[in-house]
Amino acid sequence: MPYEEYLSAGMHIGTKQQTQQMKKFIYKTREDGLAILDLQTIENKIKLAGKFLARFTRIMVVSRKSVAWKPIVKFTEAVGGKAITGRFLPGTITNPNFPGYYEPEVLIATDPLIDTQAIEEAFKMRIPIIALCDTSNETSSIDLIIPVNNKGRKSISMVYWLLAREIQKNKGIIKEDGEFKYKPEEFESKERERTEEEEE
Repeated sequence: MPYEEYLSAGMHIGTKQQTQQMKKFIYKTREDGLAILDLQTIENKIKLAGKFLARFTRIMVVSRKSVAWKPIVKFTEAVGGKAITGRFLPGTITNPNFPGYYEPEVLIATDPLIDTQAIEEAFKMRIPIIALCDTSNETSSIDLIIPVNNKGRKSISMVYWLLAREIQKNKGIIKEDGEFKYKPEEFESKERERTEEEEE
C-alpha cells in the first residue's frame, strides 16, 4: 500500500510521551515534541503480525475504545475469532465456568494502557499477545508490537483492515491485495470517542 494512505490515516502520529521500549520505533521527534513513528517499521510489523495470525483460528481481539469497536468486529467477520468491545470481564479467558468463557489461541489488544485485564489474563494463560502500541505505551507483556497510532479513528480502522487482508493472503483465501472484498471505510467507526464513564 502507498505510504500516502498510511499518512492520510495518521498511522505515524505518536504522542509527546515516549517510553523506553517504544523509542526504537520512532523515526523523529517534531519541534513541538510529538513523536513520529517509522512508516517502514509499521508496514513490516503489520505483515509480520498477519503472517503469525494466519496460523490461528481462535483469535480474540479486544478494545475498550469505542472508536475501535466497529474495526474489531469487522476484523473478526473477515478472519474469524471473537471480538470483545467495551469492558473485558474478569474470567473471560481464565475461568471455564464463566458464561462468556473463550479459549483464544492468540490475543490482539488495541491499547495496552486500557486493555489491561485482557492482557493480564492472556499472559497468565501463556497466550501470545499482539498489541497496537503508541509511543507512550509500556510493552513488557507484549509478544509482538505493532508500533502505530492507536488513538485515532482512521488509524485504528486502517490497521485492522490491513491485518485482515494480510491474514487472508497468508491463509490463501485471496492471492492478491485487490481480491480483498472489504473496503477500508467499512472498518471505520463514524462515532466520536466516548469516555470510559459513557462506555460503562
